[in-house]
Amino acid sequence: MKAKYRTMSLVMLAMTIFSTAKSEEPFWLGADISGTTADEARGHYTMNSDSIRVETTRLMKDYGINAIRLRVWVDPKDGFSSPGDVLEMASRARDLGMPVMIDFHYSDWWADPGKQNPPAAWLDLTPEQTAEALADHTRQTLRKLKDADVDVRWVQIGNETTHGFLWPMANIHENPHNYTMLTKAGATAAKEVFPEAAVIVHLDNGFDQELYDRVFDLLKADGVEWDMIGMSVYPFWAIEGGSEPGAIMTLVDTMANIKHLKEKYGTDIMIVETGVDARDPEPGKEFIAALIKASRTLTDGACRGVFYWAPETDAEAAYHLGAFSNGRPTVIMDAFKEAAGE
Repeated sequence: MKAKYRTMSLVMLAMTIFSTAKSEEPFWLGADISGTTADEARGHYTMNSDSIRVETTRLMKDYGINAIRLRVWVDPKDGFSSPGDVLEMASRARDLGMPVMIDFHYSDWWADPGKQNPPAAWLDLTPEQTAEALADHTRQTLRKLKDADVDVRWVQIGNETTHGFLWPMANIHENPHNYTMLTKAGATAAKEVFPEAAVIVHLDNGFDQELYDRVFDLLKADGVEWDMIGMSVYPFWAIEGGSEPGAIMTLVDTMANIKHLKEKYGTDIMIVETGVDARDPEPGKEFIAALIKASRTLTDGACRGVFYWAPETDAEAAYHLGAFSNGRPTVIMDAFKEAAGE
């Protein structure tokens, strides 16, 4: 009888362990493929290594990518990355069982540390009116996705808001409290539609601890709540700008900052953008593989994933930090496939 109960106990323990393991959130291997529909409109399609045309979202999944990131512009002149266009791309991800990260730029075009231009329709608004417009845009976009049963797992309130956004109104150096007010408005609106989605605040230069402390101390002091810290990590730009001596130190300093931020603020971190020079793909693959492995195993669980920005972009294009060449994946993409198999 005792042996029987011991056997049953072991079975129950094994089932409990298995159930717990199955319920744990995976390490996210993501890709921002926001430019896909614009590429298709120009007649540019991705192919696999056998030169067979494969829809980009599907091809990403074939390489082990398990989540998709999509940018949103307010009123882009060509319609690409508009809320409607994002719905098209998000629906493709949904049909493949892939959750989505939505990246609100709060601009009609690119927003990054070098430019944060307000949408044309918001130019004459007061800060309070801008907060209302920003919240409405956030809610309406996310409701489109919710109505379409898209699994929105993460929502970015601004893109690389290192110096704030919606300049000059919410330039973090000139009007820091406008920045925190507008960030809070976006975060609140996102939670109204997707209460379980993680709100992300995203900065560049993931290796720069002083930058992250300064921005997140400001947000915390003004009562802004976030669920996750988003980082960009580009060794190419870090080296070119003189901020880091090489790719190895970029990686080392980023891992140290991730652990520091988790300890200080208690929230998880995601590398929401990375990329390497696809003109020299072998060392690029080595860096991405090392970045994924270190993020996964050397941060005490603080880093929840790594997203590659525009991997479908060719090395021959003006922007060299994609992961393709002549419409086909380079070995850089193998870093994701190999990580997915671990």
